[in-house]
Amino acid sequence: MAKGKSKYYVVWKGLNPGIYDNWAECKMQVDGQGDAKYKSFESRDLAVEAFDKGFGEYIKKGEGSKSAPSFGTARVVGDPIKHTLAVDAACSGNPGPMEYRGVYTATGQEYFRIGPFDMGTNNVGEFLALVHGLAFLKKQNSNLPIYSDSRNAIAWVKKKQCKTMLLRTARNEQIFDLIERAEKWLKENTYTTEILKWETDVWGEIPADFGRK
Repeated sequence: MAKGKSKYYVVWKGLNPGIYDNWAECKMQVDGQGDAKYKSFESRDLAVEAFDKGFGEYIKKGEGSKSAPSFGTARVVGDPIKHTLAVDAACSGNPGPMEYRGVYTATGQEYFRIGPFDMGTNNVGEFLALVHGLAFLKKQNSNLPIYSDSRNAIAWVKKKQCKTMLLRTARNEQIFDLIERAEKWLKENTYTTEILKWETDVWGEIPADFGRK
């Protein structure tokens, strides 16, 4: 998923507790640490505040010592499945030029790449990428699972509707044509493909990411 800013990672319990500005260094502190506690934040100020407060401030009530879902450990989450299709979208602006693609997770080999289209959004691109991936796999008679890092896209696909607030104009008519075709495909087809959530906080960027940070 293309984003305009970096994340900061707080490690409360790990080899070297502290604040890290990239996932690679954070991962070194928590890999293999069964009781590691860590979480990503959108700004350094939020990360500093969270580190000072301790991880207890970020555990849901009623869960005892269990970490909130946004915490990750290699022991709990495990490693991503390599023999899968990964999809992602990129959008320069909101709205702006939007494109999406699908790659083989193990190697990064690109299976399809669509766009760019004018005046789109990242959420719409993620939805189209996921539906395109489902249709692609069904046409190939493939039983590969498919990864997306977008909770919105996964939810929209399950509801068979792209619930975007994007305004339809002459400039993005082609995008809305694709949305209508995608919704039609979802309503007229069945599939056995397993849709999986890519755990970005634990594994880093999805292999289909366009790398525009």
